[in-house]
This record gives sequence, structure tokens and C-alpha cells, in this order.
Amino acid sequence: MLQQINAEALLSVSDLTVHRGPAKILDRVSLSLAKGETLALVGESGAGKSTIATALMQLLDGAEIEGTADLQGAGDLLSLRKREMVKLRGQRLSMIFQDAGAALNPAYTVGRQLITTLRRNLGLSRSAARSRAIELFTQVGINDAEARLSAFPHQLSGGMQQRVMVAIALACNPDLLLADEPTSALDVTIQAQIIRLILQLTRERGASCIFVLHDLALASQSCDRIVVLYAGQVVESGPSEEVLKRHRHPYTRQLESCVLEIGRKDLQAPEGTVPSHDQMPAGCRFATRCPRALDRCAREAPPLTPADPARSDARDHLFACWNPE
Repeated sequence: MLQQINAEALLSVSDLTVHRGPAKILDRVSLSLAKGETLALVGESGAGKSTIATALMQLLDGAEIEGTADLQGAGDLLSLRKREMVKLRGQRLSMIFQDAGAALNPAYTVGRQLITTLRRNLGLSRSAARSRAIELFTQVGINDAEARLSAFPHQLSGGMQQRVMVAIALACNPDLLLADEPTSALDVTIQAQIIRLILQLTRERGASCIFVLHDLALASQSCDRIVVLYAGQVVESGPSEEVLKRHRHPYTRQLESCVLEIGRKDLQAPEGTVPSHDQMPAGCRFATRCPRALDRCAREAPPLTPADPARSDARDHLFACWNPE
């Protein structure tokens, strides 16, 4: 069951655009996140989901970034100086990376990596940080937490490594957690456990969370709102139930038709491939693969439009299509 949301905006992203040379990786992406809300970024590989997360963390090297990303009380994340951003990471916003095994430093024990985070960000003494680390490991479901502090990453299973990453990410009670495909390298059973763990711990802390996901069904079950991305653009967004059950964009429908369910026989993956970033159509980027494409679609990019013309709030159900379903 989804929780009650404080409608006050914690994060407001406006016209986020990312260039790598002549290629436009993200194109005028806008979204908002309320306090205590969970939001899913969904789409195929190359849609720009992880790029949004790393841009918000100022972890994109060699890219030109435009737009704004206002975090309540901190200002525009995209324009902060490196020193200012370092102070925010861990304390106001934090990130769980896709591959925990690669994100954890193999040369240090997992306990040292967590304790260092606590001491650096919270100023705890060594003994206090150790006690807090044991508490955090216990909270994320790591058995024999005190003994696990002396383990190196390679001595832990993939699921345990990801639990360590969750503990590190939430150690300083950040307001915003970015979870970049946090379960992609895990089996299905462990995936569900990790997602439930992240949701439980963030909600207990009143934190907001942005999930980067491929699975539209998982997004609808775990997140309050969904933003569907295609080739670096938002094509549909809104409350999860609206986007899943009353979707208007053909791409969202095709994503939904890929959801595996017992007894389902009408699976239909999108045909073709995503155009390369230096060969995008002048109009709708999905036009080259869309079964409903019109001549206008190839020439003119559609704006985000309210699904209900009587409502125009940016947090309502929006879609960008000249020939919607």
C-alpha cells in the first residue's frame, strides 16, 4: 500500500539537458518529487534513467549540463561548487549504485567503509561509529552484524553486498535516495527483498526515493509515481496507477505489454531499436518505431499534455503524443 505523501516539493527538476559532444543524451527532462514520495524512472536501456541520477549527484564527467534541479534548502544541485556538493552527498542525498560489487572498495572491509562514512559525515567517534555501523547492518538484515564488519566485499554474496550499500547510503539519514537499478544483478527472490528493504527504511525515515528501473510492473507496485523515458525524453508521467492502467502513449503501452504474468500470451516487445543520439528524428523520438505514427510525428516534437484537459498540474498524468491511445 502506498503511503500518504506530503505534497511539498523536495526536488524540482526543470529542463534537464545533457550533451556529450554533439549528442543530446537528455532533452529537457522535468520532474518533481514530494517529501516522502517514491518515484520510478522507467524505460529501455539508453533512455537516460541512470544519467538523470548521476547528473543530480554531479557524477557526470565530460558532459555539458543545462537546466535546474532545486533541492529544498540546498538550491540548484547542478550549479553547486564541488566542495558544496561533497557536503550534501551522504547527508542530504545519497545513491545506491547498480553493481554493489563494483561500487564497494575491494581493498577495505565493508565495516571500515561504513564507519568512515559515519565519521566523515556525522563526526562520530570511532567507537560510536562502530556501534552505529552494527546497528545499521542489523537494520538491513545482515546476520551476525558485528562479525560482518571485518568482511571484505568479495567474501559476501551479491545480496549481502547490496545490503551493505543500502546501509552506507542511508547511514546519515539523507532526504533523497537515488537507487540506480539496485537489484539488476540479483535473483528474483533477492530482488524483492532488497526493494522492500529500501522502501521500508526510506519510509521509516520520511525520506524520498527515486528508483531507476526497467520493470514497469515493479515500478507500479513499489512507487507512488512513474516517469516513462524514451531516448532521453519524458514521454509519459503521473501517478503509478494512472500510467499503468490508463496510459496514453504507445511506448508506455508496449512497455506494459512486456510485463510477464502467469497465463499471459499477448506479450509484445517494441520492434526496432532506439535511434543513436546523433541520428534522432526531428519530431517525436519514438516515431521510427511507433505503430501509430503520423507524418506530423516525424516533423514536430509533441509537448507534454494533460491526460485530463480539465487538470493542468505538472504532477498529474501527462503524455507527449500526437496520436495517443
